[in-house]
Amino acid sequence: MNDIVIDIRDISKRYFLSHQHRPESIKTWLSGLVTRAQGLQTDNDEEFWALKNVTLQIRQGECLALVGNNGSGKSTLLKILSRVVPPTSGRIVVHGRIASLLEVGTGFHPELTGRENIFLNGALLGCSELELRRRFDAIVDFSGVERFLDTPVKHYSNGMYVRLAYSVAAHVDADIQVIDEVLSVGDEEFQAKCIENLSQQAKAGRTIIFVTHSHALQERLSTRIATLTEGRLDSQNID
Repeated sequence: MNDIVIDIRDISKRYFLSHQHRPESIKTWLSGLVTRAQGLQTDNDEEFWALKNVTLQIRQGECLALVGNNGSGKSTLLKILSRVVPPTSGRIVVHGRIASLLEVGTGFHPELTGRENIFLNGALLGCSELELRRRFDAIVDFSGVERFLDTPVKHYSNGMYVRLAYSVAAHVDADIQVIDEVLSVGDEEFQAKCIENLSQQAKAGRTIIFVTHSHALQERLSTRIATLTEGRLDSQNID
C-alpha cells in the first residue's frame, strides 16, 4: 500500500532581487514593474534561487522537522506546500487536506473580530460552517482568548494571534499540518499545550511538517529530520 501523502519532485523556486537605481522615467519604472510581475528578470535584477531541485517524500503519520540556517529555504518550501506561492519548476502531489500555520496573522482579517476570523480562517482551511459551529467552543477554549473574542484582531498581540490561529488549525481535522516557527511567539505555557496537541495528532496518524530551531522540539516530536542548506536538501535523518 502506498502511504506517501506528499511527493515533492525537483522543486525549485526563483526570485529576482531588485538592484534598480532611480529610474530615468515613469515609463521605465512601470516597464520594470510589469516585467517583475510577470516573473521575468530585468537588467538590474539578481537571480536568487530560494530552493533548488528539492525532492522529498513524506509518508502518512510522519512528523518531519525541517531544519537549517535562516535563508536556507525552509519557509519557502512550506509556502509552496501550502499553495501560498507557486514553484518555479518541479511538482508536488498532496493526498489529503492541509492546515497551515505559517506567519502571524496569515488567514486573518485585521478588521474582523476573533469570532469572525474563526469562521474565515476555518473556511480557508477547508472546514465547513457547520463543522466550525460544532467545534467553536473547543476552539475558543483551547485558544484562551474568550475575553477578547468580539474584539477586532488588529488589537491582538502576536501571542494572541498565534493562540487563535493554532487553535483553529488544530480543530479542522486536517490530514496534514504544516507549521512554521510561529509557535515561538507564544508563551511557554501555550507552547507546551501546542506540543502536547501535536504529539496527540501524531499518535492519531496525522502527518506533521514543522520548522524549528529547537533541538528539544526536534527530539520530542520528529520521526525524521530534513536539513536544507542554501535551498538544497542536504540530508535526511530517521530517528
